[in-house]
Amino acid sequence: MNKAAHYPGKLPATPPASAPGPFHCGLARFVGLSVALALLAGCGGGRETVRTAPPPSTRDWPAVTPADPASANAVLMRAISLVGTPYRYGGNTPEGGFDCSGLVNYVFSDMLDVRLPRTSRALADYQGPKVPPRQLATADLVFFGSGGSVTHVGIYVGEGRFVHAPSTGGTVRLDHLDGHYWRDHYSGAKRILR
Repeated sequence: MNKAAHYPGKLPATPPASAPGPFHCGLARFVGLSVALALLAGCGGGRETVRTAPPPSTRDWPAVTPADPASANAVLMRAISLVGTPYRYGGNTPEGGFDCSGLVNYVFSDMLDVRLPRTSRALADYQGPKVPPRQLATADLVFFGSGGSVTHVGIYVGEGRFVHAPSTGGTVRLDHLDGHYWRDHYSGAKRILR
């Protein structure tokens, strides 16, 4: 086996037995140049090909001071620190991953020793005032679903954004309530900290 063929930069100790003739070198250069030009042609083309993100918000999200700013800040900081943790159905630890309600339970338990119901549906039914979108404060829970059924929950962190564990194959992430899917499936919010 010729190791030089597999390890770039390593030259064979002896030249090959038969060097390619001038026709072979010319053809190789022509093919190489043609491929390079074809690749470069795809990079330009007169119009901008960079995709731009939609505007992050179409609504005004007023800053609402939480009733307990220190506790809300603890929830906010812990939730954001978990961004990037893998999603796992039924998961409720940073080591094992999170599903949406597992993330909410972990953050509130870890930071404030608050015990909450385990499912998004039970969290939506949990005691606490419902909160209109323009009155959301840091650490409020935001709910999503369709047809009157709650199927997802996240933690509001301010400026129209929330932290959540979205789905299999994903990770805990920060999203905007005005994102197309979330805006269309938003079903309400609850205030846990009072």
